[in-house]
Amino acid sequence: MTTTTPATTSAGPRTGAGGTSGTAVIWLLLGAAFVTMLNETVMSVALPHLVADLGITLATAQWTTTAFMLTMAVVIPTTGWVLQRFTTRQVFGFAMTAFTVGTVIGALAPGFEVLILARVVQAVGTAMMMPLLMTTIMTVVPEHERGRFMGRITIVMAVAPALGPTLSGFILSVLPWQFLFWTILPVAIVMFIVGALRLRDIGERGTTPLDTPSLPLAAIGFGGLVYGISTIGDGPDGPITAGLVALTVGALGLALFVRRQLSLQRTDRALLDLRTFRSRSFALSTGLIVVMMAAMFGAIILLPIYLQDVLRVDSATTGLLLLPGGLVMGLVAPLVGRLYDRYGPRPLVIPGALVASAVLWAMTLADEHTPPFVAALALAGVSLGVSFMMTPLMTSALGSLDPKLYSHGSAIVGTVQQVAGAIGTALFVSMLAIGSAQATAGGADGVAADADGVSFAFLIGAALSLIAVIGSLFVHRTDAT
Repeated sequence: MTTTTPATTSAGPRTGAGGTSGTAVIWLLLGAAFVTMLNETVMSVALPHLVADLGITLATAQWTTTAFMLTMAVVIPTTGWVLQRFTTRQVFGFAMTAFTVGTVIGALAPGFEVLILARVVQAVGTAMMMPLLMTTIMTVVPEHERGRFMGRITIVMAVAPALGPTLSGFILSVLPWQFLFWTILPVAIVMFIVGALRLRDIGERGTTPLDTPSLPLAAIGFGGLVYGISTIGDGPDGPITAGLVALTVGALGLALFVRRQLSLQRTDRALLDLRTFRSRSFALSTGLIVVMMAAMFGAIILLPIYLQDVLRVDSATTGLLLLPGGLVMGLVAPLVGRLYDRYGPRPLVIPGALVASAVLWAMTLADEHTPPFVAALALAGVSLGVSFMMTPLMTSALGSLDPKLYSHGSAIVGTVQQVAGAIGTALFVSMLAIGSAQATAGGADGVAADADGVSFAFLIGAALSLIAVIGSLFVHRTDAT
């Protein structure tokens, strides 16, 4: 393949966050990211409705979420190249077009196959939005203000997915599942129009050619890992063999993808530039993000099961009990961002890791007699701990990179978040199934066995959280050199 030396062309002046152009772009992208991220969890409460309306099994219905995560994991690794090759307006336009088209398909879907197509198309747009937002902030915001602006990203990442199940529950109590799409559609259209009229290009564009072989390797690698983890997470009754095969293929594809990127990055032609990991701060922060996101997603998937199957709480009340967890992150994130700008990451990351770990350890004591509000407090506690970690870790990770690697760093952070979410979901559900099966074999009844399974799952999660506690001691504020 012919080597092409990348060149850059300016897409307009670099405008600080204090300027009108930079601030307007960031707020617009924050709004669009909120809409797309809200959609990520909106289908979770709708699964029983899909089973009844479409005549499918719960395992099949779950693919409305799994397909979304799978697509995100495949597309996000390509955004490092995309954000360097195309302008801000072009990427935003494509992302919102894909998301809007997917929403229309979902609203009109006559059956399950078309619904899956809708979720895949939506996910393509969603996958582009968060790396675009993070790269834009790192490009236009001065270093001393980045914590505050990255805190706003944490709000989007926390509140939007938390509101998804609650919004879904209210809509489904009076309207068919199709209105989950009809409700989001007008907002998506408005964001698209506003972006088309007001968005301006930020940063510089390159002319790096697309390395075509990297695309299938990324799809096989990241897609295989997420699919395998999600399948194994179905528990002992799921297709374990298929999951292990997918994991093996995914690991092989990822190894080949990494090998190719290491070769291509010597001439700045990598689809995903792995020189980001030469930064110790980036590597450590990314690893801690994986642990904490796995813990948070695991808690989010486990607590509704605990509330409904063990404590016998109805779905509407469950949604309301889980809402404070996301709201806590939304309320705390701006404060965390300002504290980061003043004090750096360590005074925030260490307490955050300790709080999240303590809550997970406390939930190992949960049983069938635990009051439901304890579950709400648990999710709020985990969310509080994670909120004190996410903004400092993301800011430290990206801030330690050379500016030309911002887009690749953003893509890597977005990818590991999706993979971590799949790991957390699979791990906690699998441990729940194992713990419940062991309790049943020991003579426990159904509810007591499920309670034991929940306790065992939290025990594994709590043990893993100790990695974050230890790792947090080594986090430092490191600037790119």
